[in-house]
Amino acid sequence: MLKRELGWIFLRTSRGYCILLFAPMHSETRPGRVDVVLLLTVFVLLVFSIIMITSIGVPKSISLTKPTGLLFPACGEQGVDCFFLLRRHVVRIGIGLVAMFLFYKIPVRFWRKVAVPLFILIFGILVAVLIVGSSSNTQARAWLILSNTSFQPAEAAKLILIFYLATWMERKGRDIGDFRNGFLSFCAVTGIVIFPVLLQPDFGSTLVFATIATAIYFAAGAKVRHLTLGLLAVFLFVLLVVPNVSYLRHRFTAFLNPTIENCQPEAKTAETRRNYCWQTEQAKIAVGSGGFFGKGLTQGIQKSYWLPQATDDFIFAASAEELGFVRILFVLVAYVIIAYRGLIIAHYAPDRFDMLVATGITVWLVSQAFINIGVNIGILPVTGITLPFISYGGTSMLVTLAAVGALLQISRSTTPYYASSIHRRRDRGTRVAQHRHY
Repeated sequence: MLKRELGWIFLRTSRGYCILLFAPMHSETRPGRVDVVLLLTVFVLLVFSIIMITSIGVPKSISLTKPTGLLFPACGEQGVDCFFLLRRHVVRIGIGLVAMFLFYKIPVRFWRKVAVPLFILIFGILVAVLIVGSSSNTQARAWLILSNTSFQPAEAAKLILIFYLATWMERKGRDIGDFRNGFLSFCAVTGIVIFPVLLQPDFGSTLVFATIATAIYFAAGAKVRHLTLGLLAVFLFVLLVVPNVSYLRHRFTAFLNPTIENCQPEAKTAETRRNYCWQTEQAKIAVGSGGFFGKGLTQGIQKSYWLPQATDDFIFAASAEELGFVRILFVLVAYVIIAYRGLIIAHYAPDRFDMLVATGITVWLVSQAFINIGVNIGILPVTGITLPFISYGGTSMLVTLAAVGALLQISRSTTPYYASSIHRRRDRGTRVAQHRHY
């Protein structure tokens, strides 16, 4: 029986030790045993997603299925399907669960073998999106239409980038700390994927890509001065790009000073300017009007005519209106649990590649969730990314559940004793300090 103790996990960098998280030093995870806490947390979020799509998705379902010319559609009238989104959402979750099971069964080492061809393939697809992609009534040309089904390659590219960077950094070894062979090479490799996504333009996905890459680079043993230099370069790039790209300039202006006049100053009418600020304004109203305990399921008002994309990018705000502050906090807690369990899996991963993959997947899922939540409550500019496991979106649901499957596969091979072995310390760029027990 394993003894349970608590202590700090440290992440060693070239400048010393950096506290990562407070965790059990002797985890209950054993070889061949899946992380049940992570699995149950994801299932809870999926059930929550089904409940909220049932409650929030009715107005959009009516809009999508009502016959042309019908002014006042009602459920069941002339083919109107009030649960159209729910049916599709459940099917997408089912397909995602199949993908999760397959990725859980596939050894993670397999992705090391196919990482390079997958990376080349996704780069080609991202370039093709710029040429033949569809905007789907958004600012970004980010979708490919295949047999009346839309597919967003940037979502798949996030997971493929994780596999490739883990493979690439494992091969680099100690060269990660070198400026030319490590830092500059890392920037070039990451830019291959980020650049076509930035050209779509998809600012939200670009931010998530950058976060994933930086986290993996740091975990692989990057030097702090190189990370600081990279962040400074990104900051200068943003200062140069934002003022010269109209939609980014308008979004940042509206975020800093959210008035009708500042939303889209080049527009000819106040109505057009108001429409540009509409999403942020209505999301804040939805969150604020929910109060502490919410209006109750199906009782939300914003989802009907006021809040665009209530089932997609702004499902958190629409849910907050119906559930209230107290209940919606449990969603944040669920993502914190995912972060905690994911970092534990990364900490106890059997080798460097598995550790980097687990780190990348965890940071991706959690950072995207909190970026989406930040947009919904108005502390970040509108980015247009989904809330993992909850938002209505086929590609996002499929890829995120597949990523969870890969993370669960890594959890099966973790062992707390191997994590503290001398052999592992020699293999890993990011090292684990000696644990002090009290």
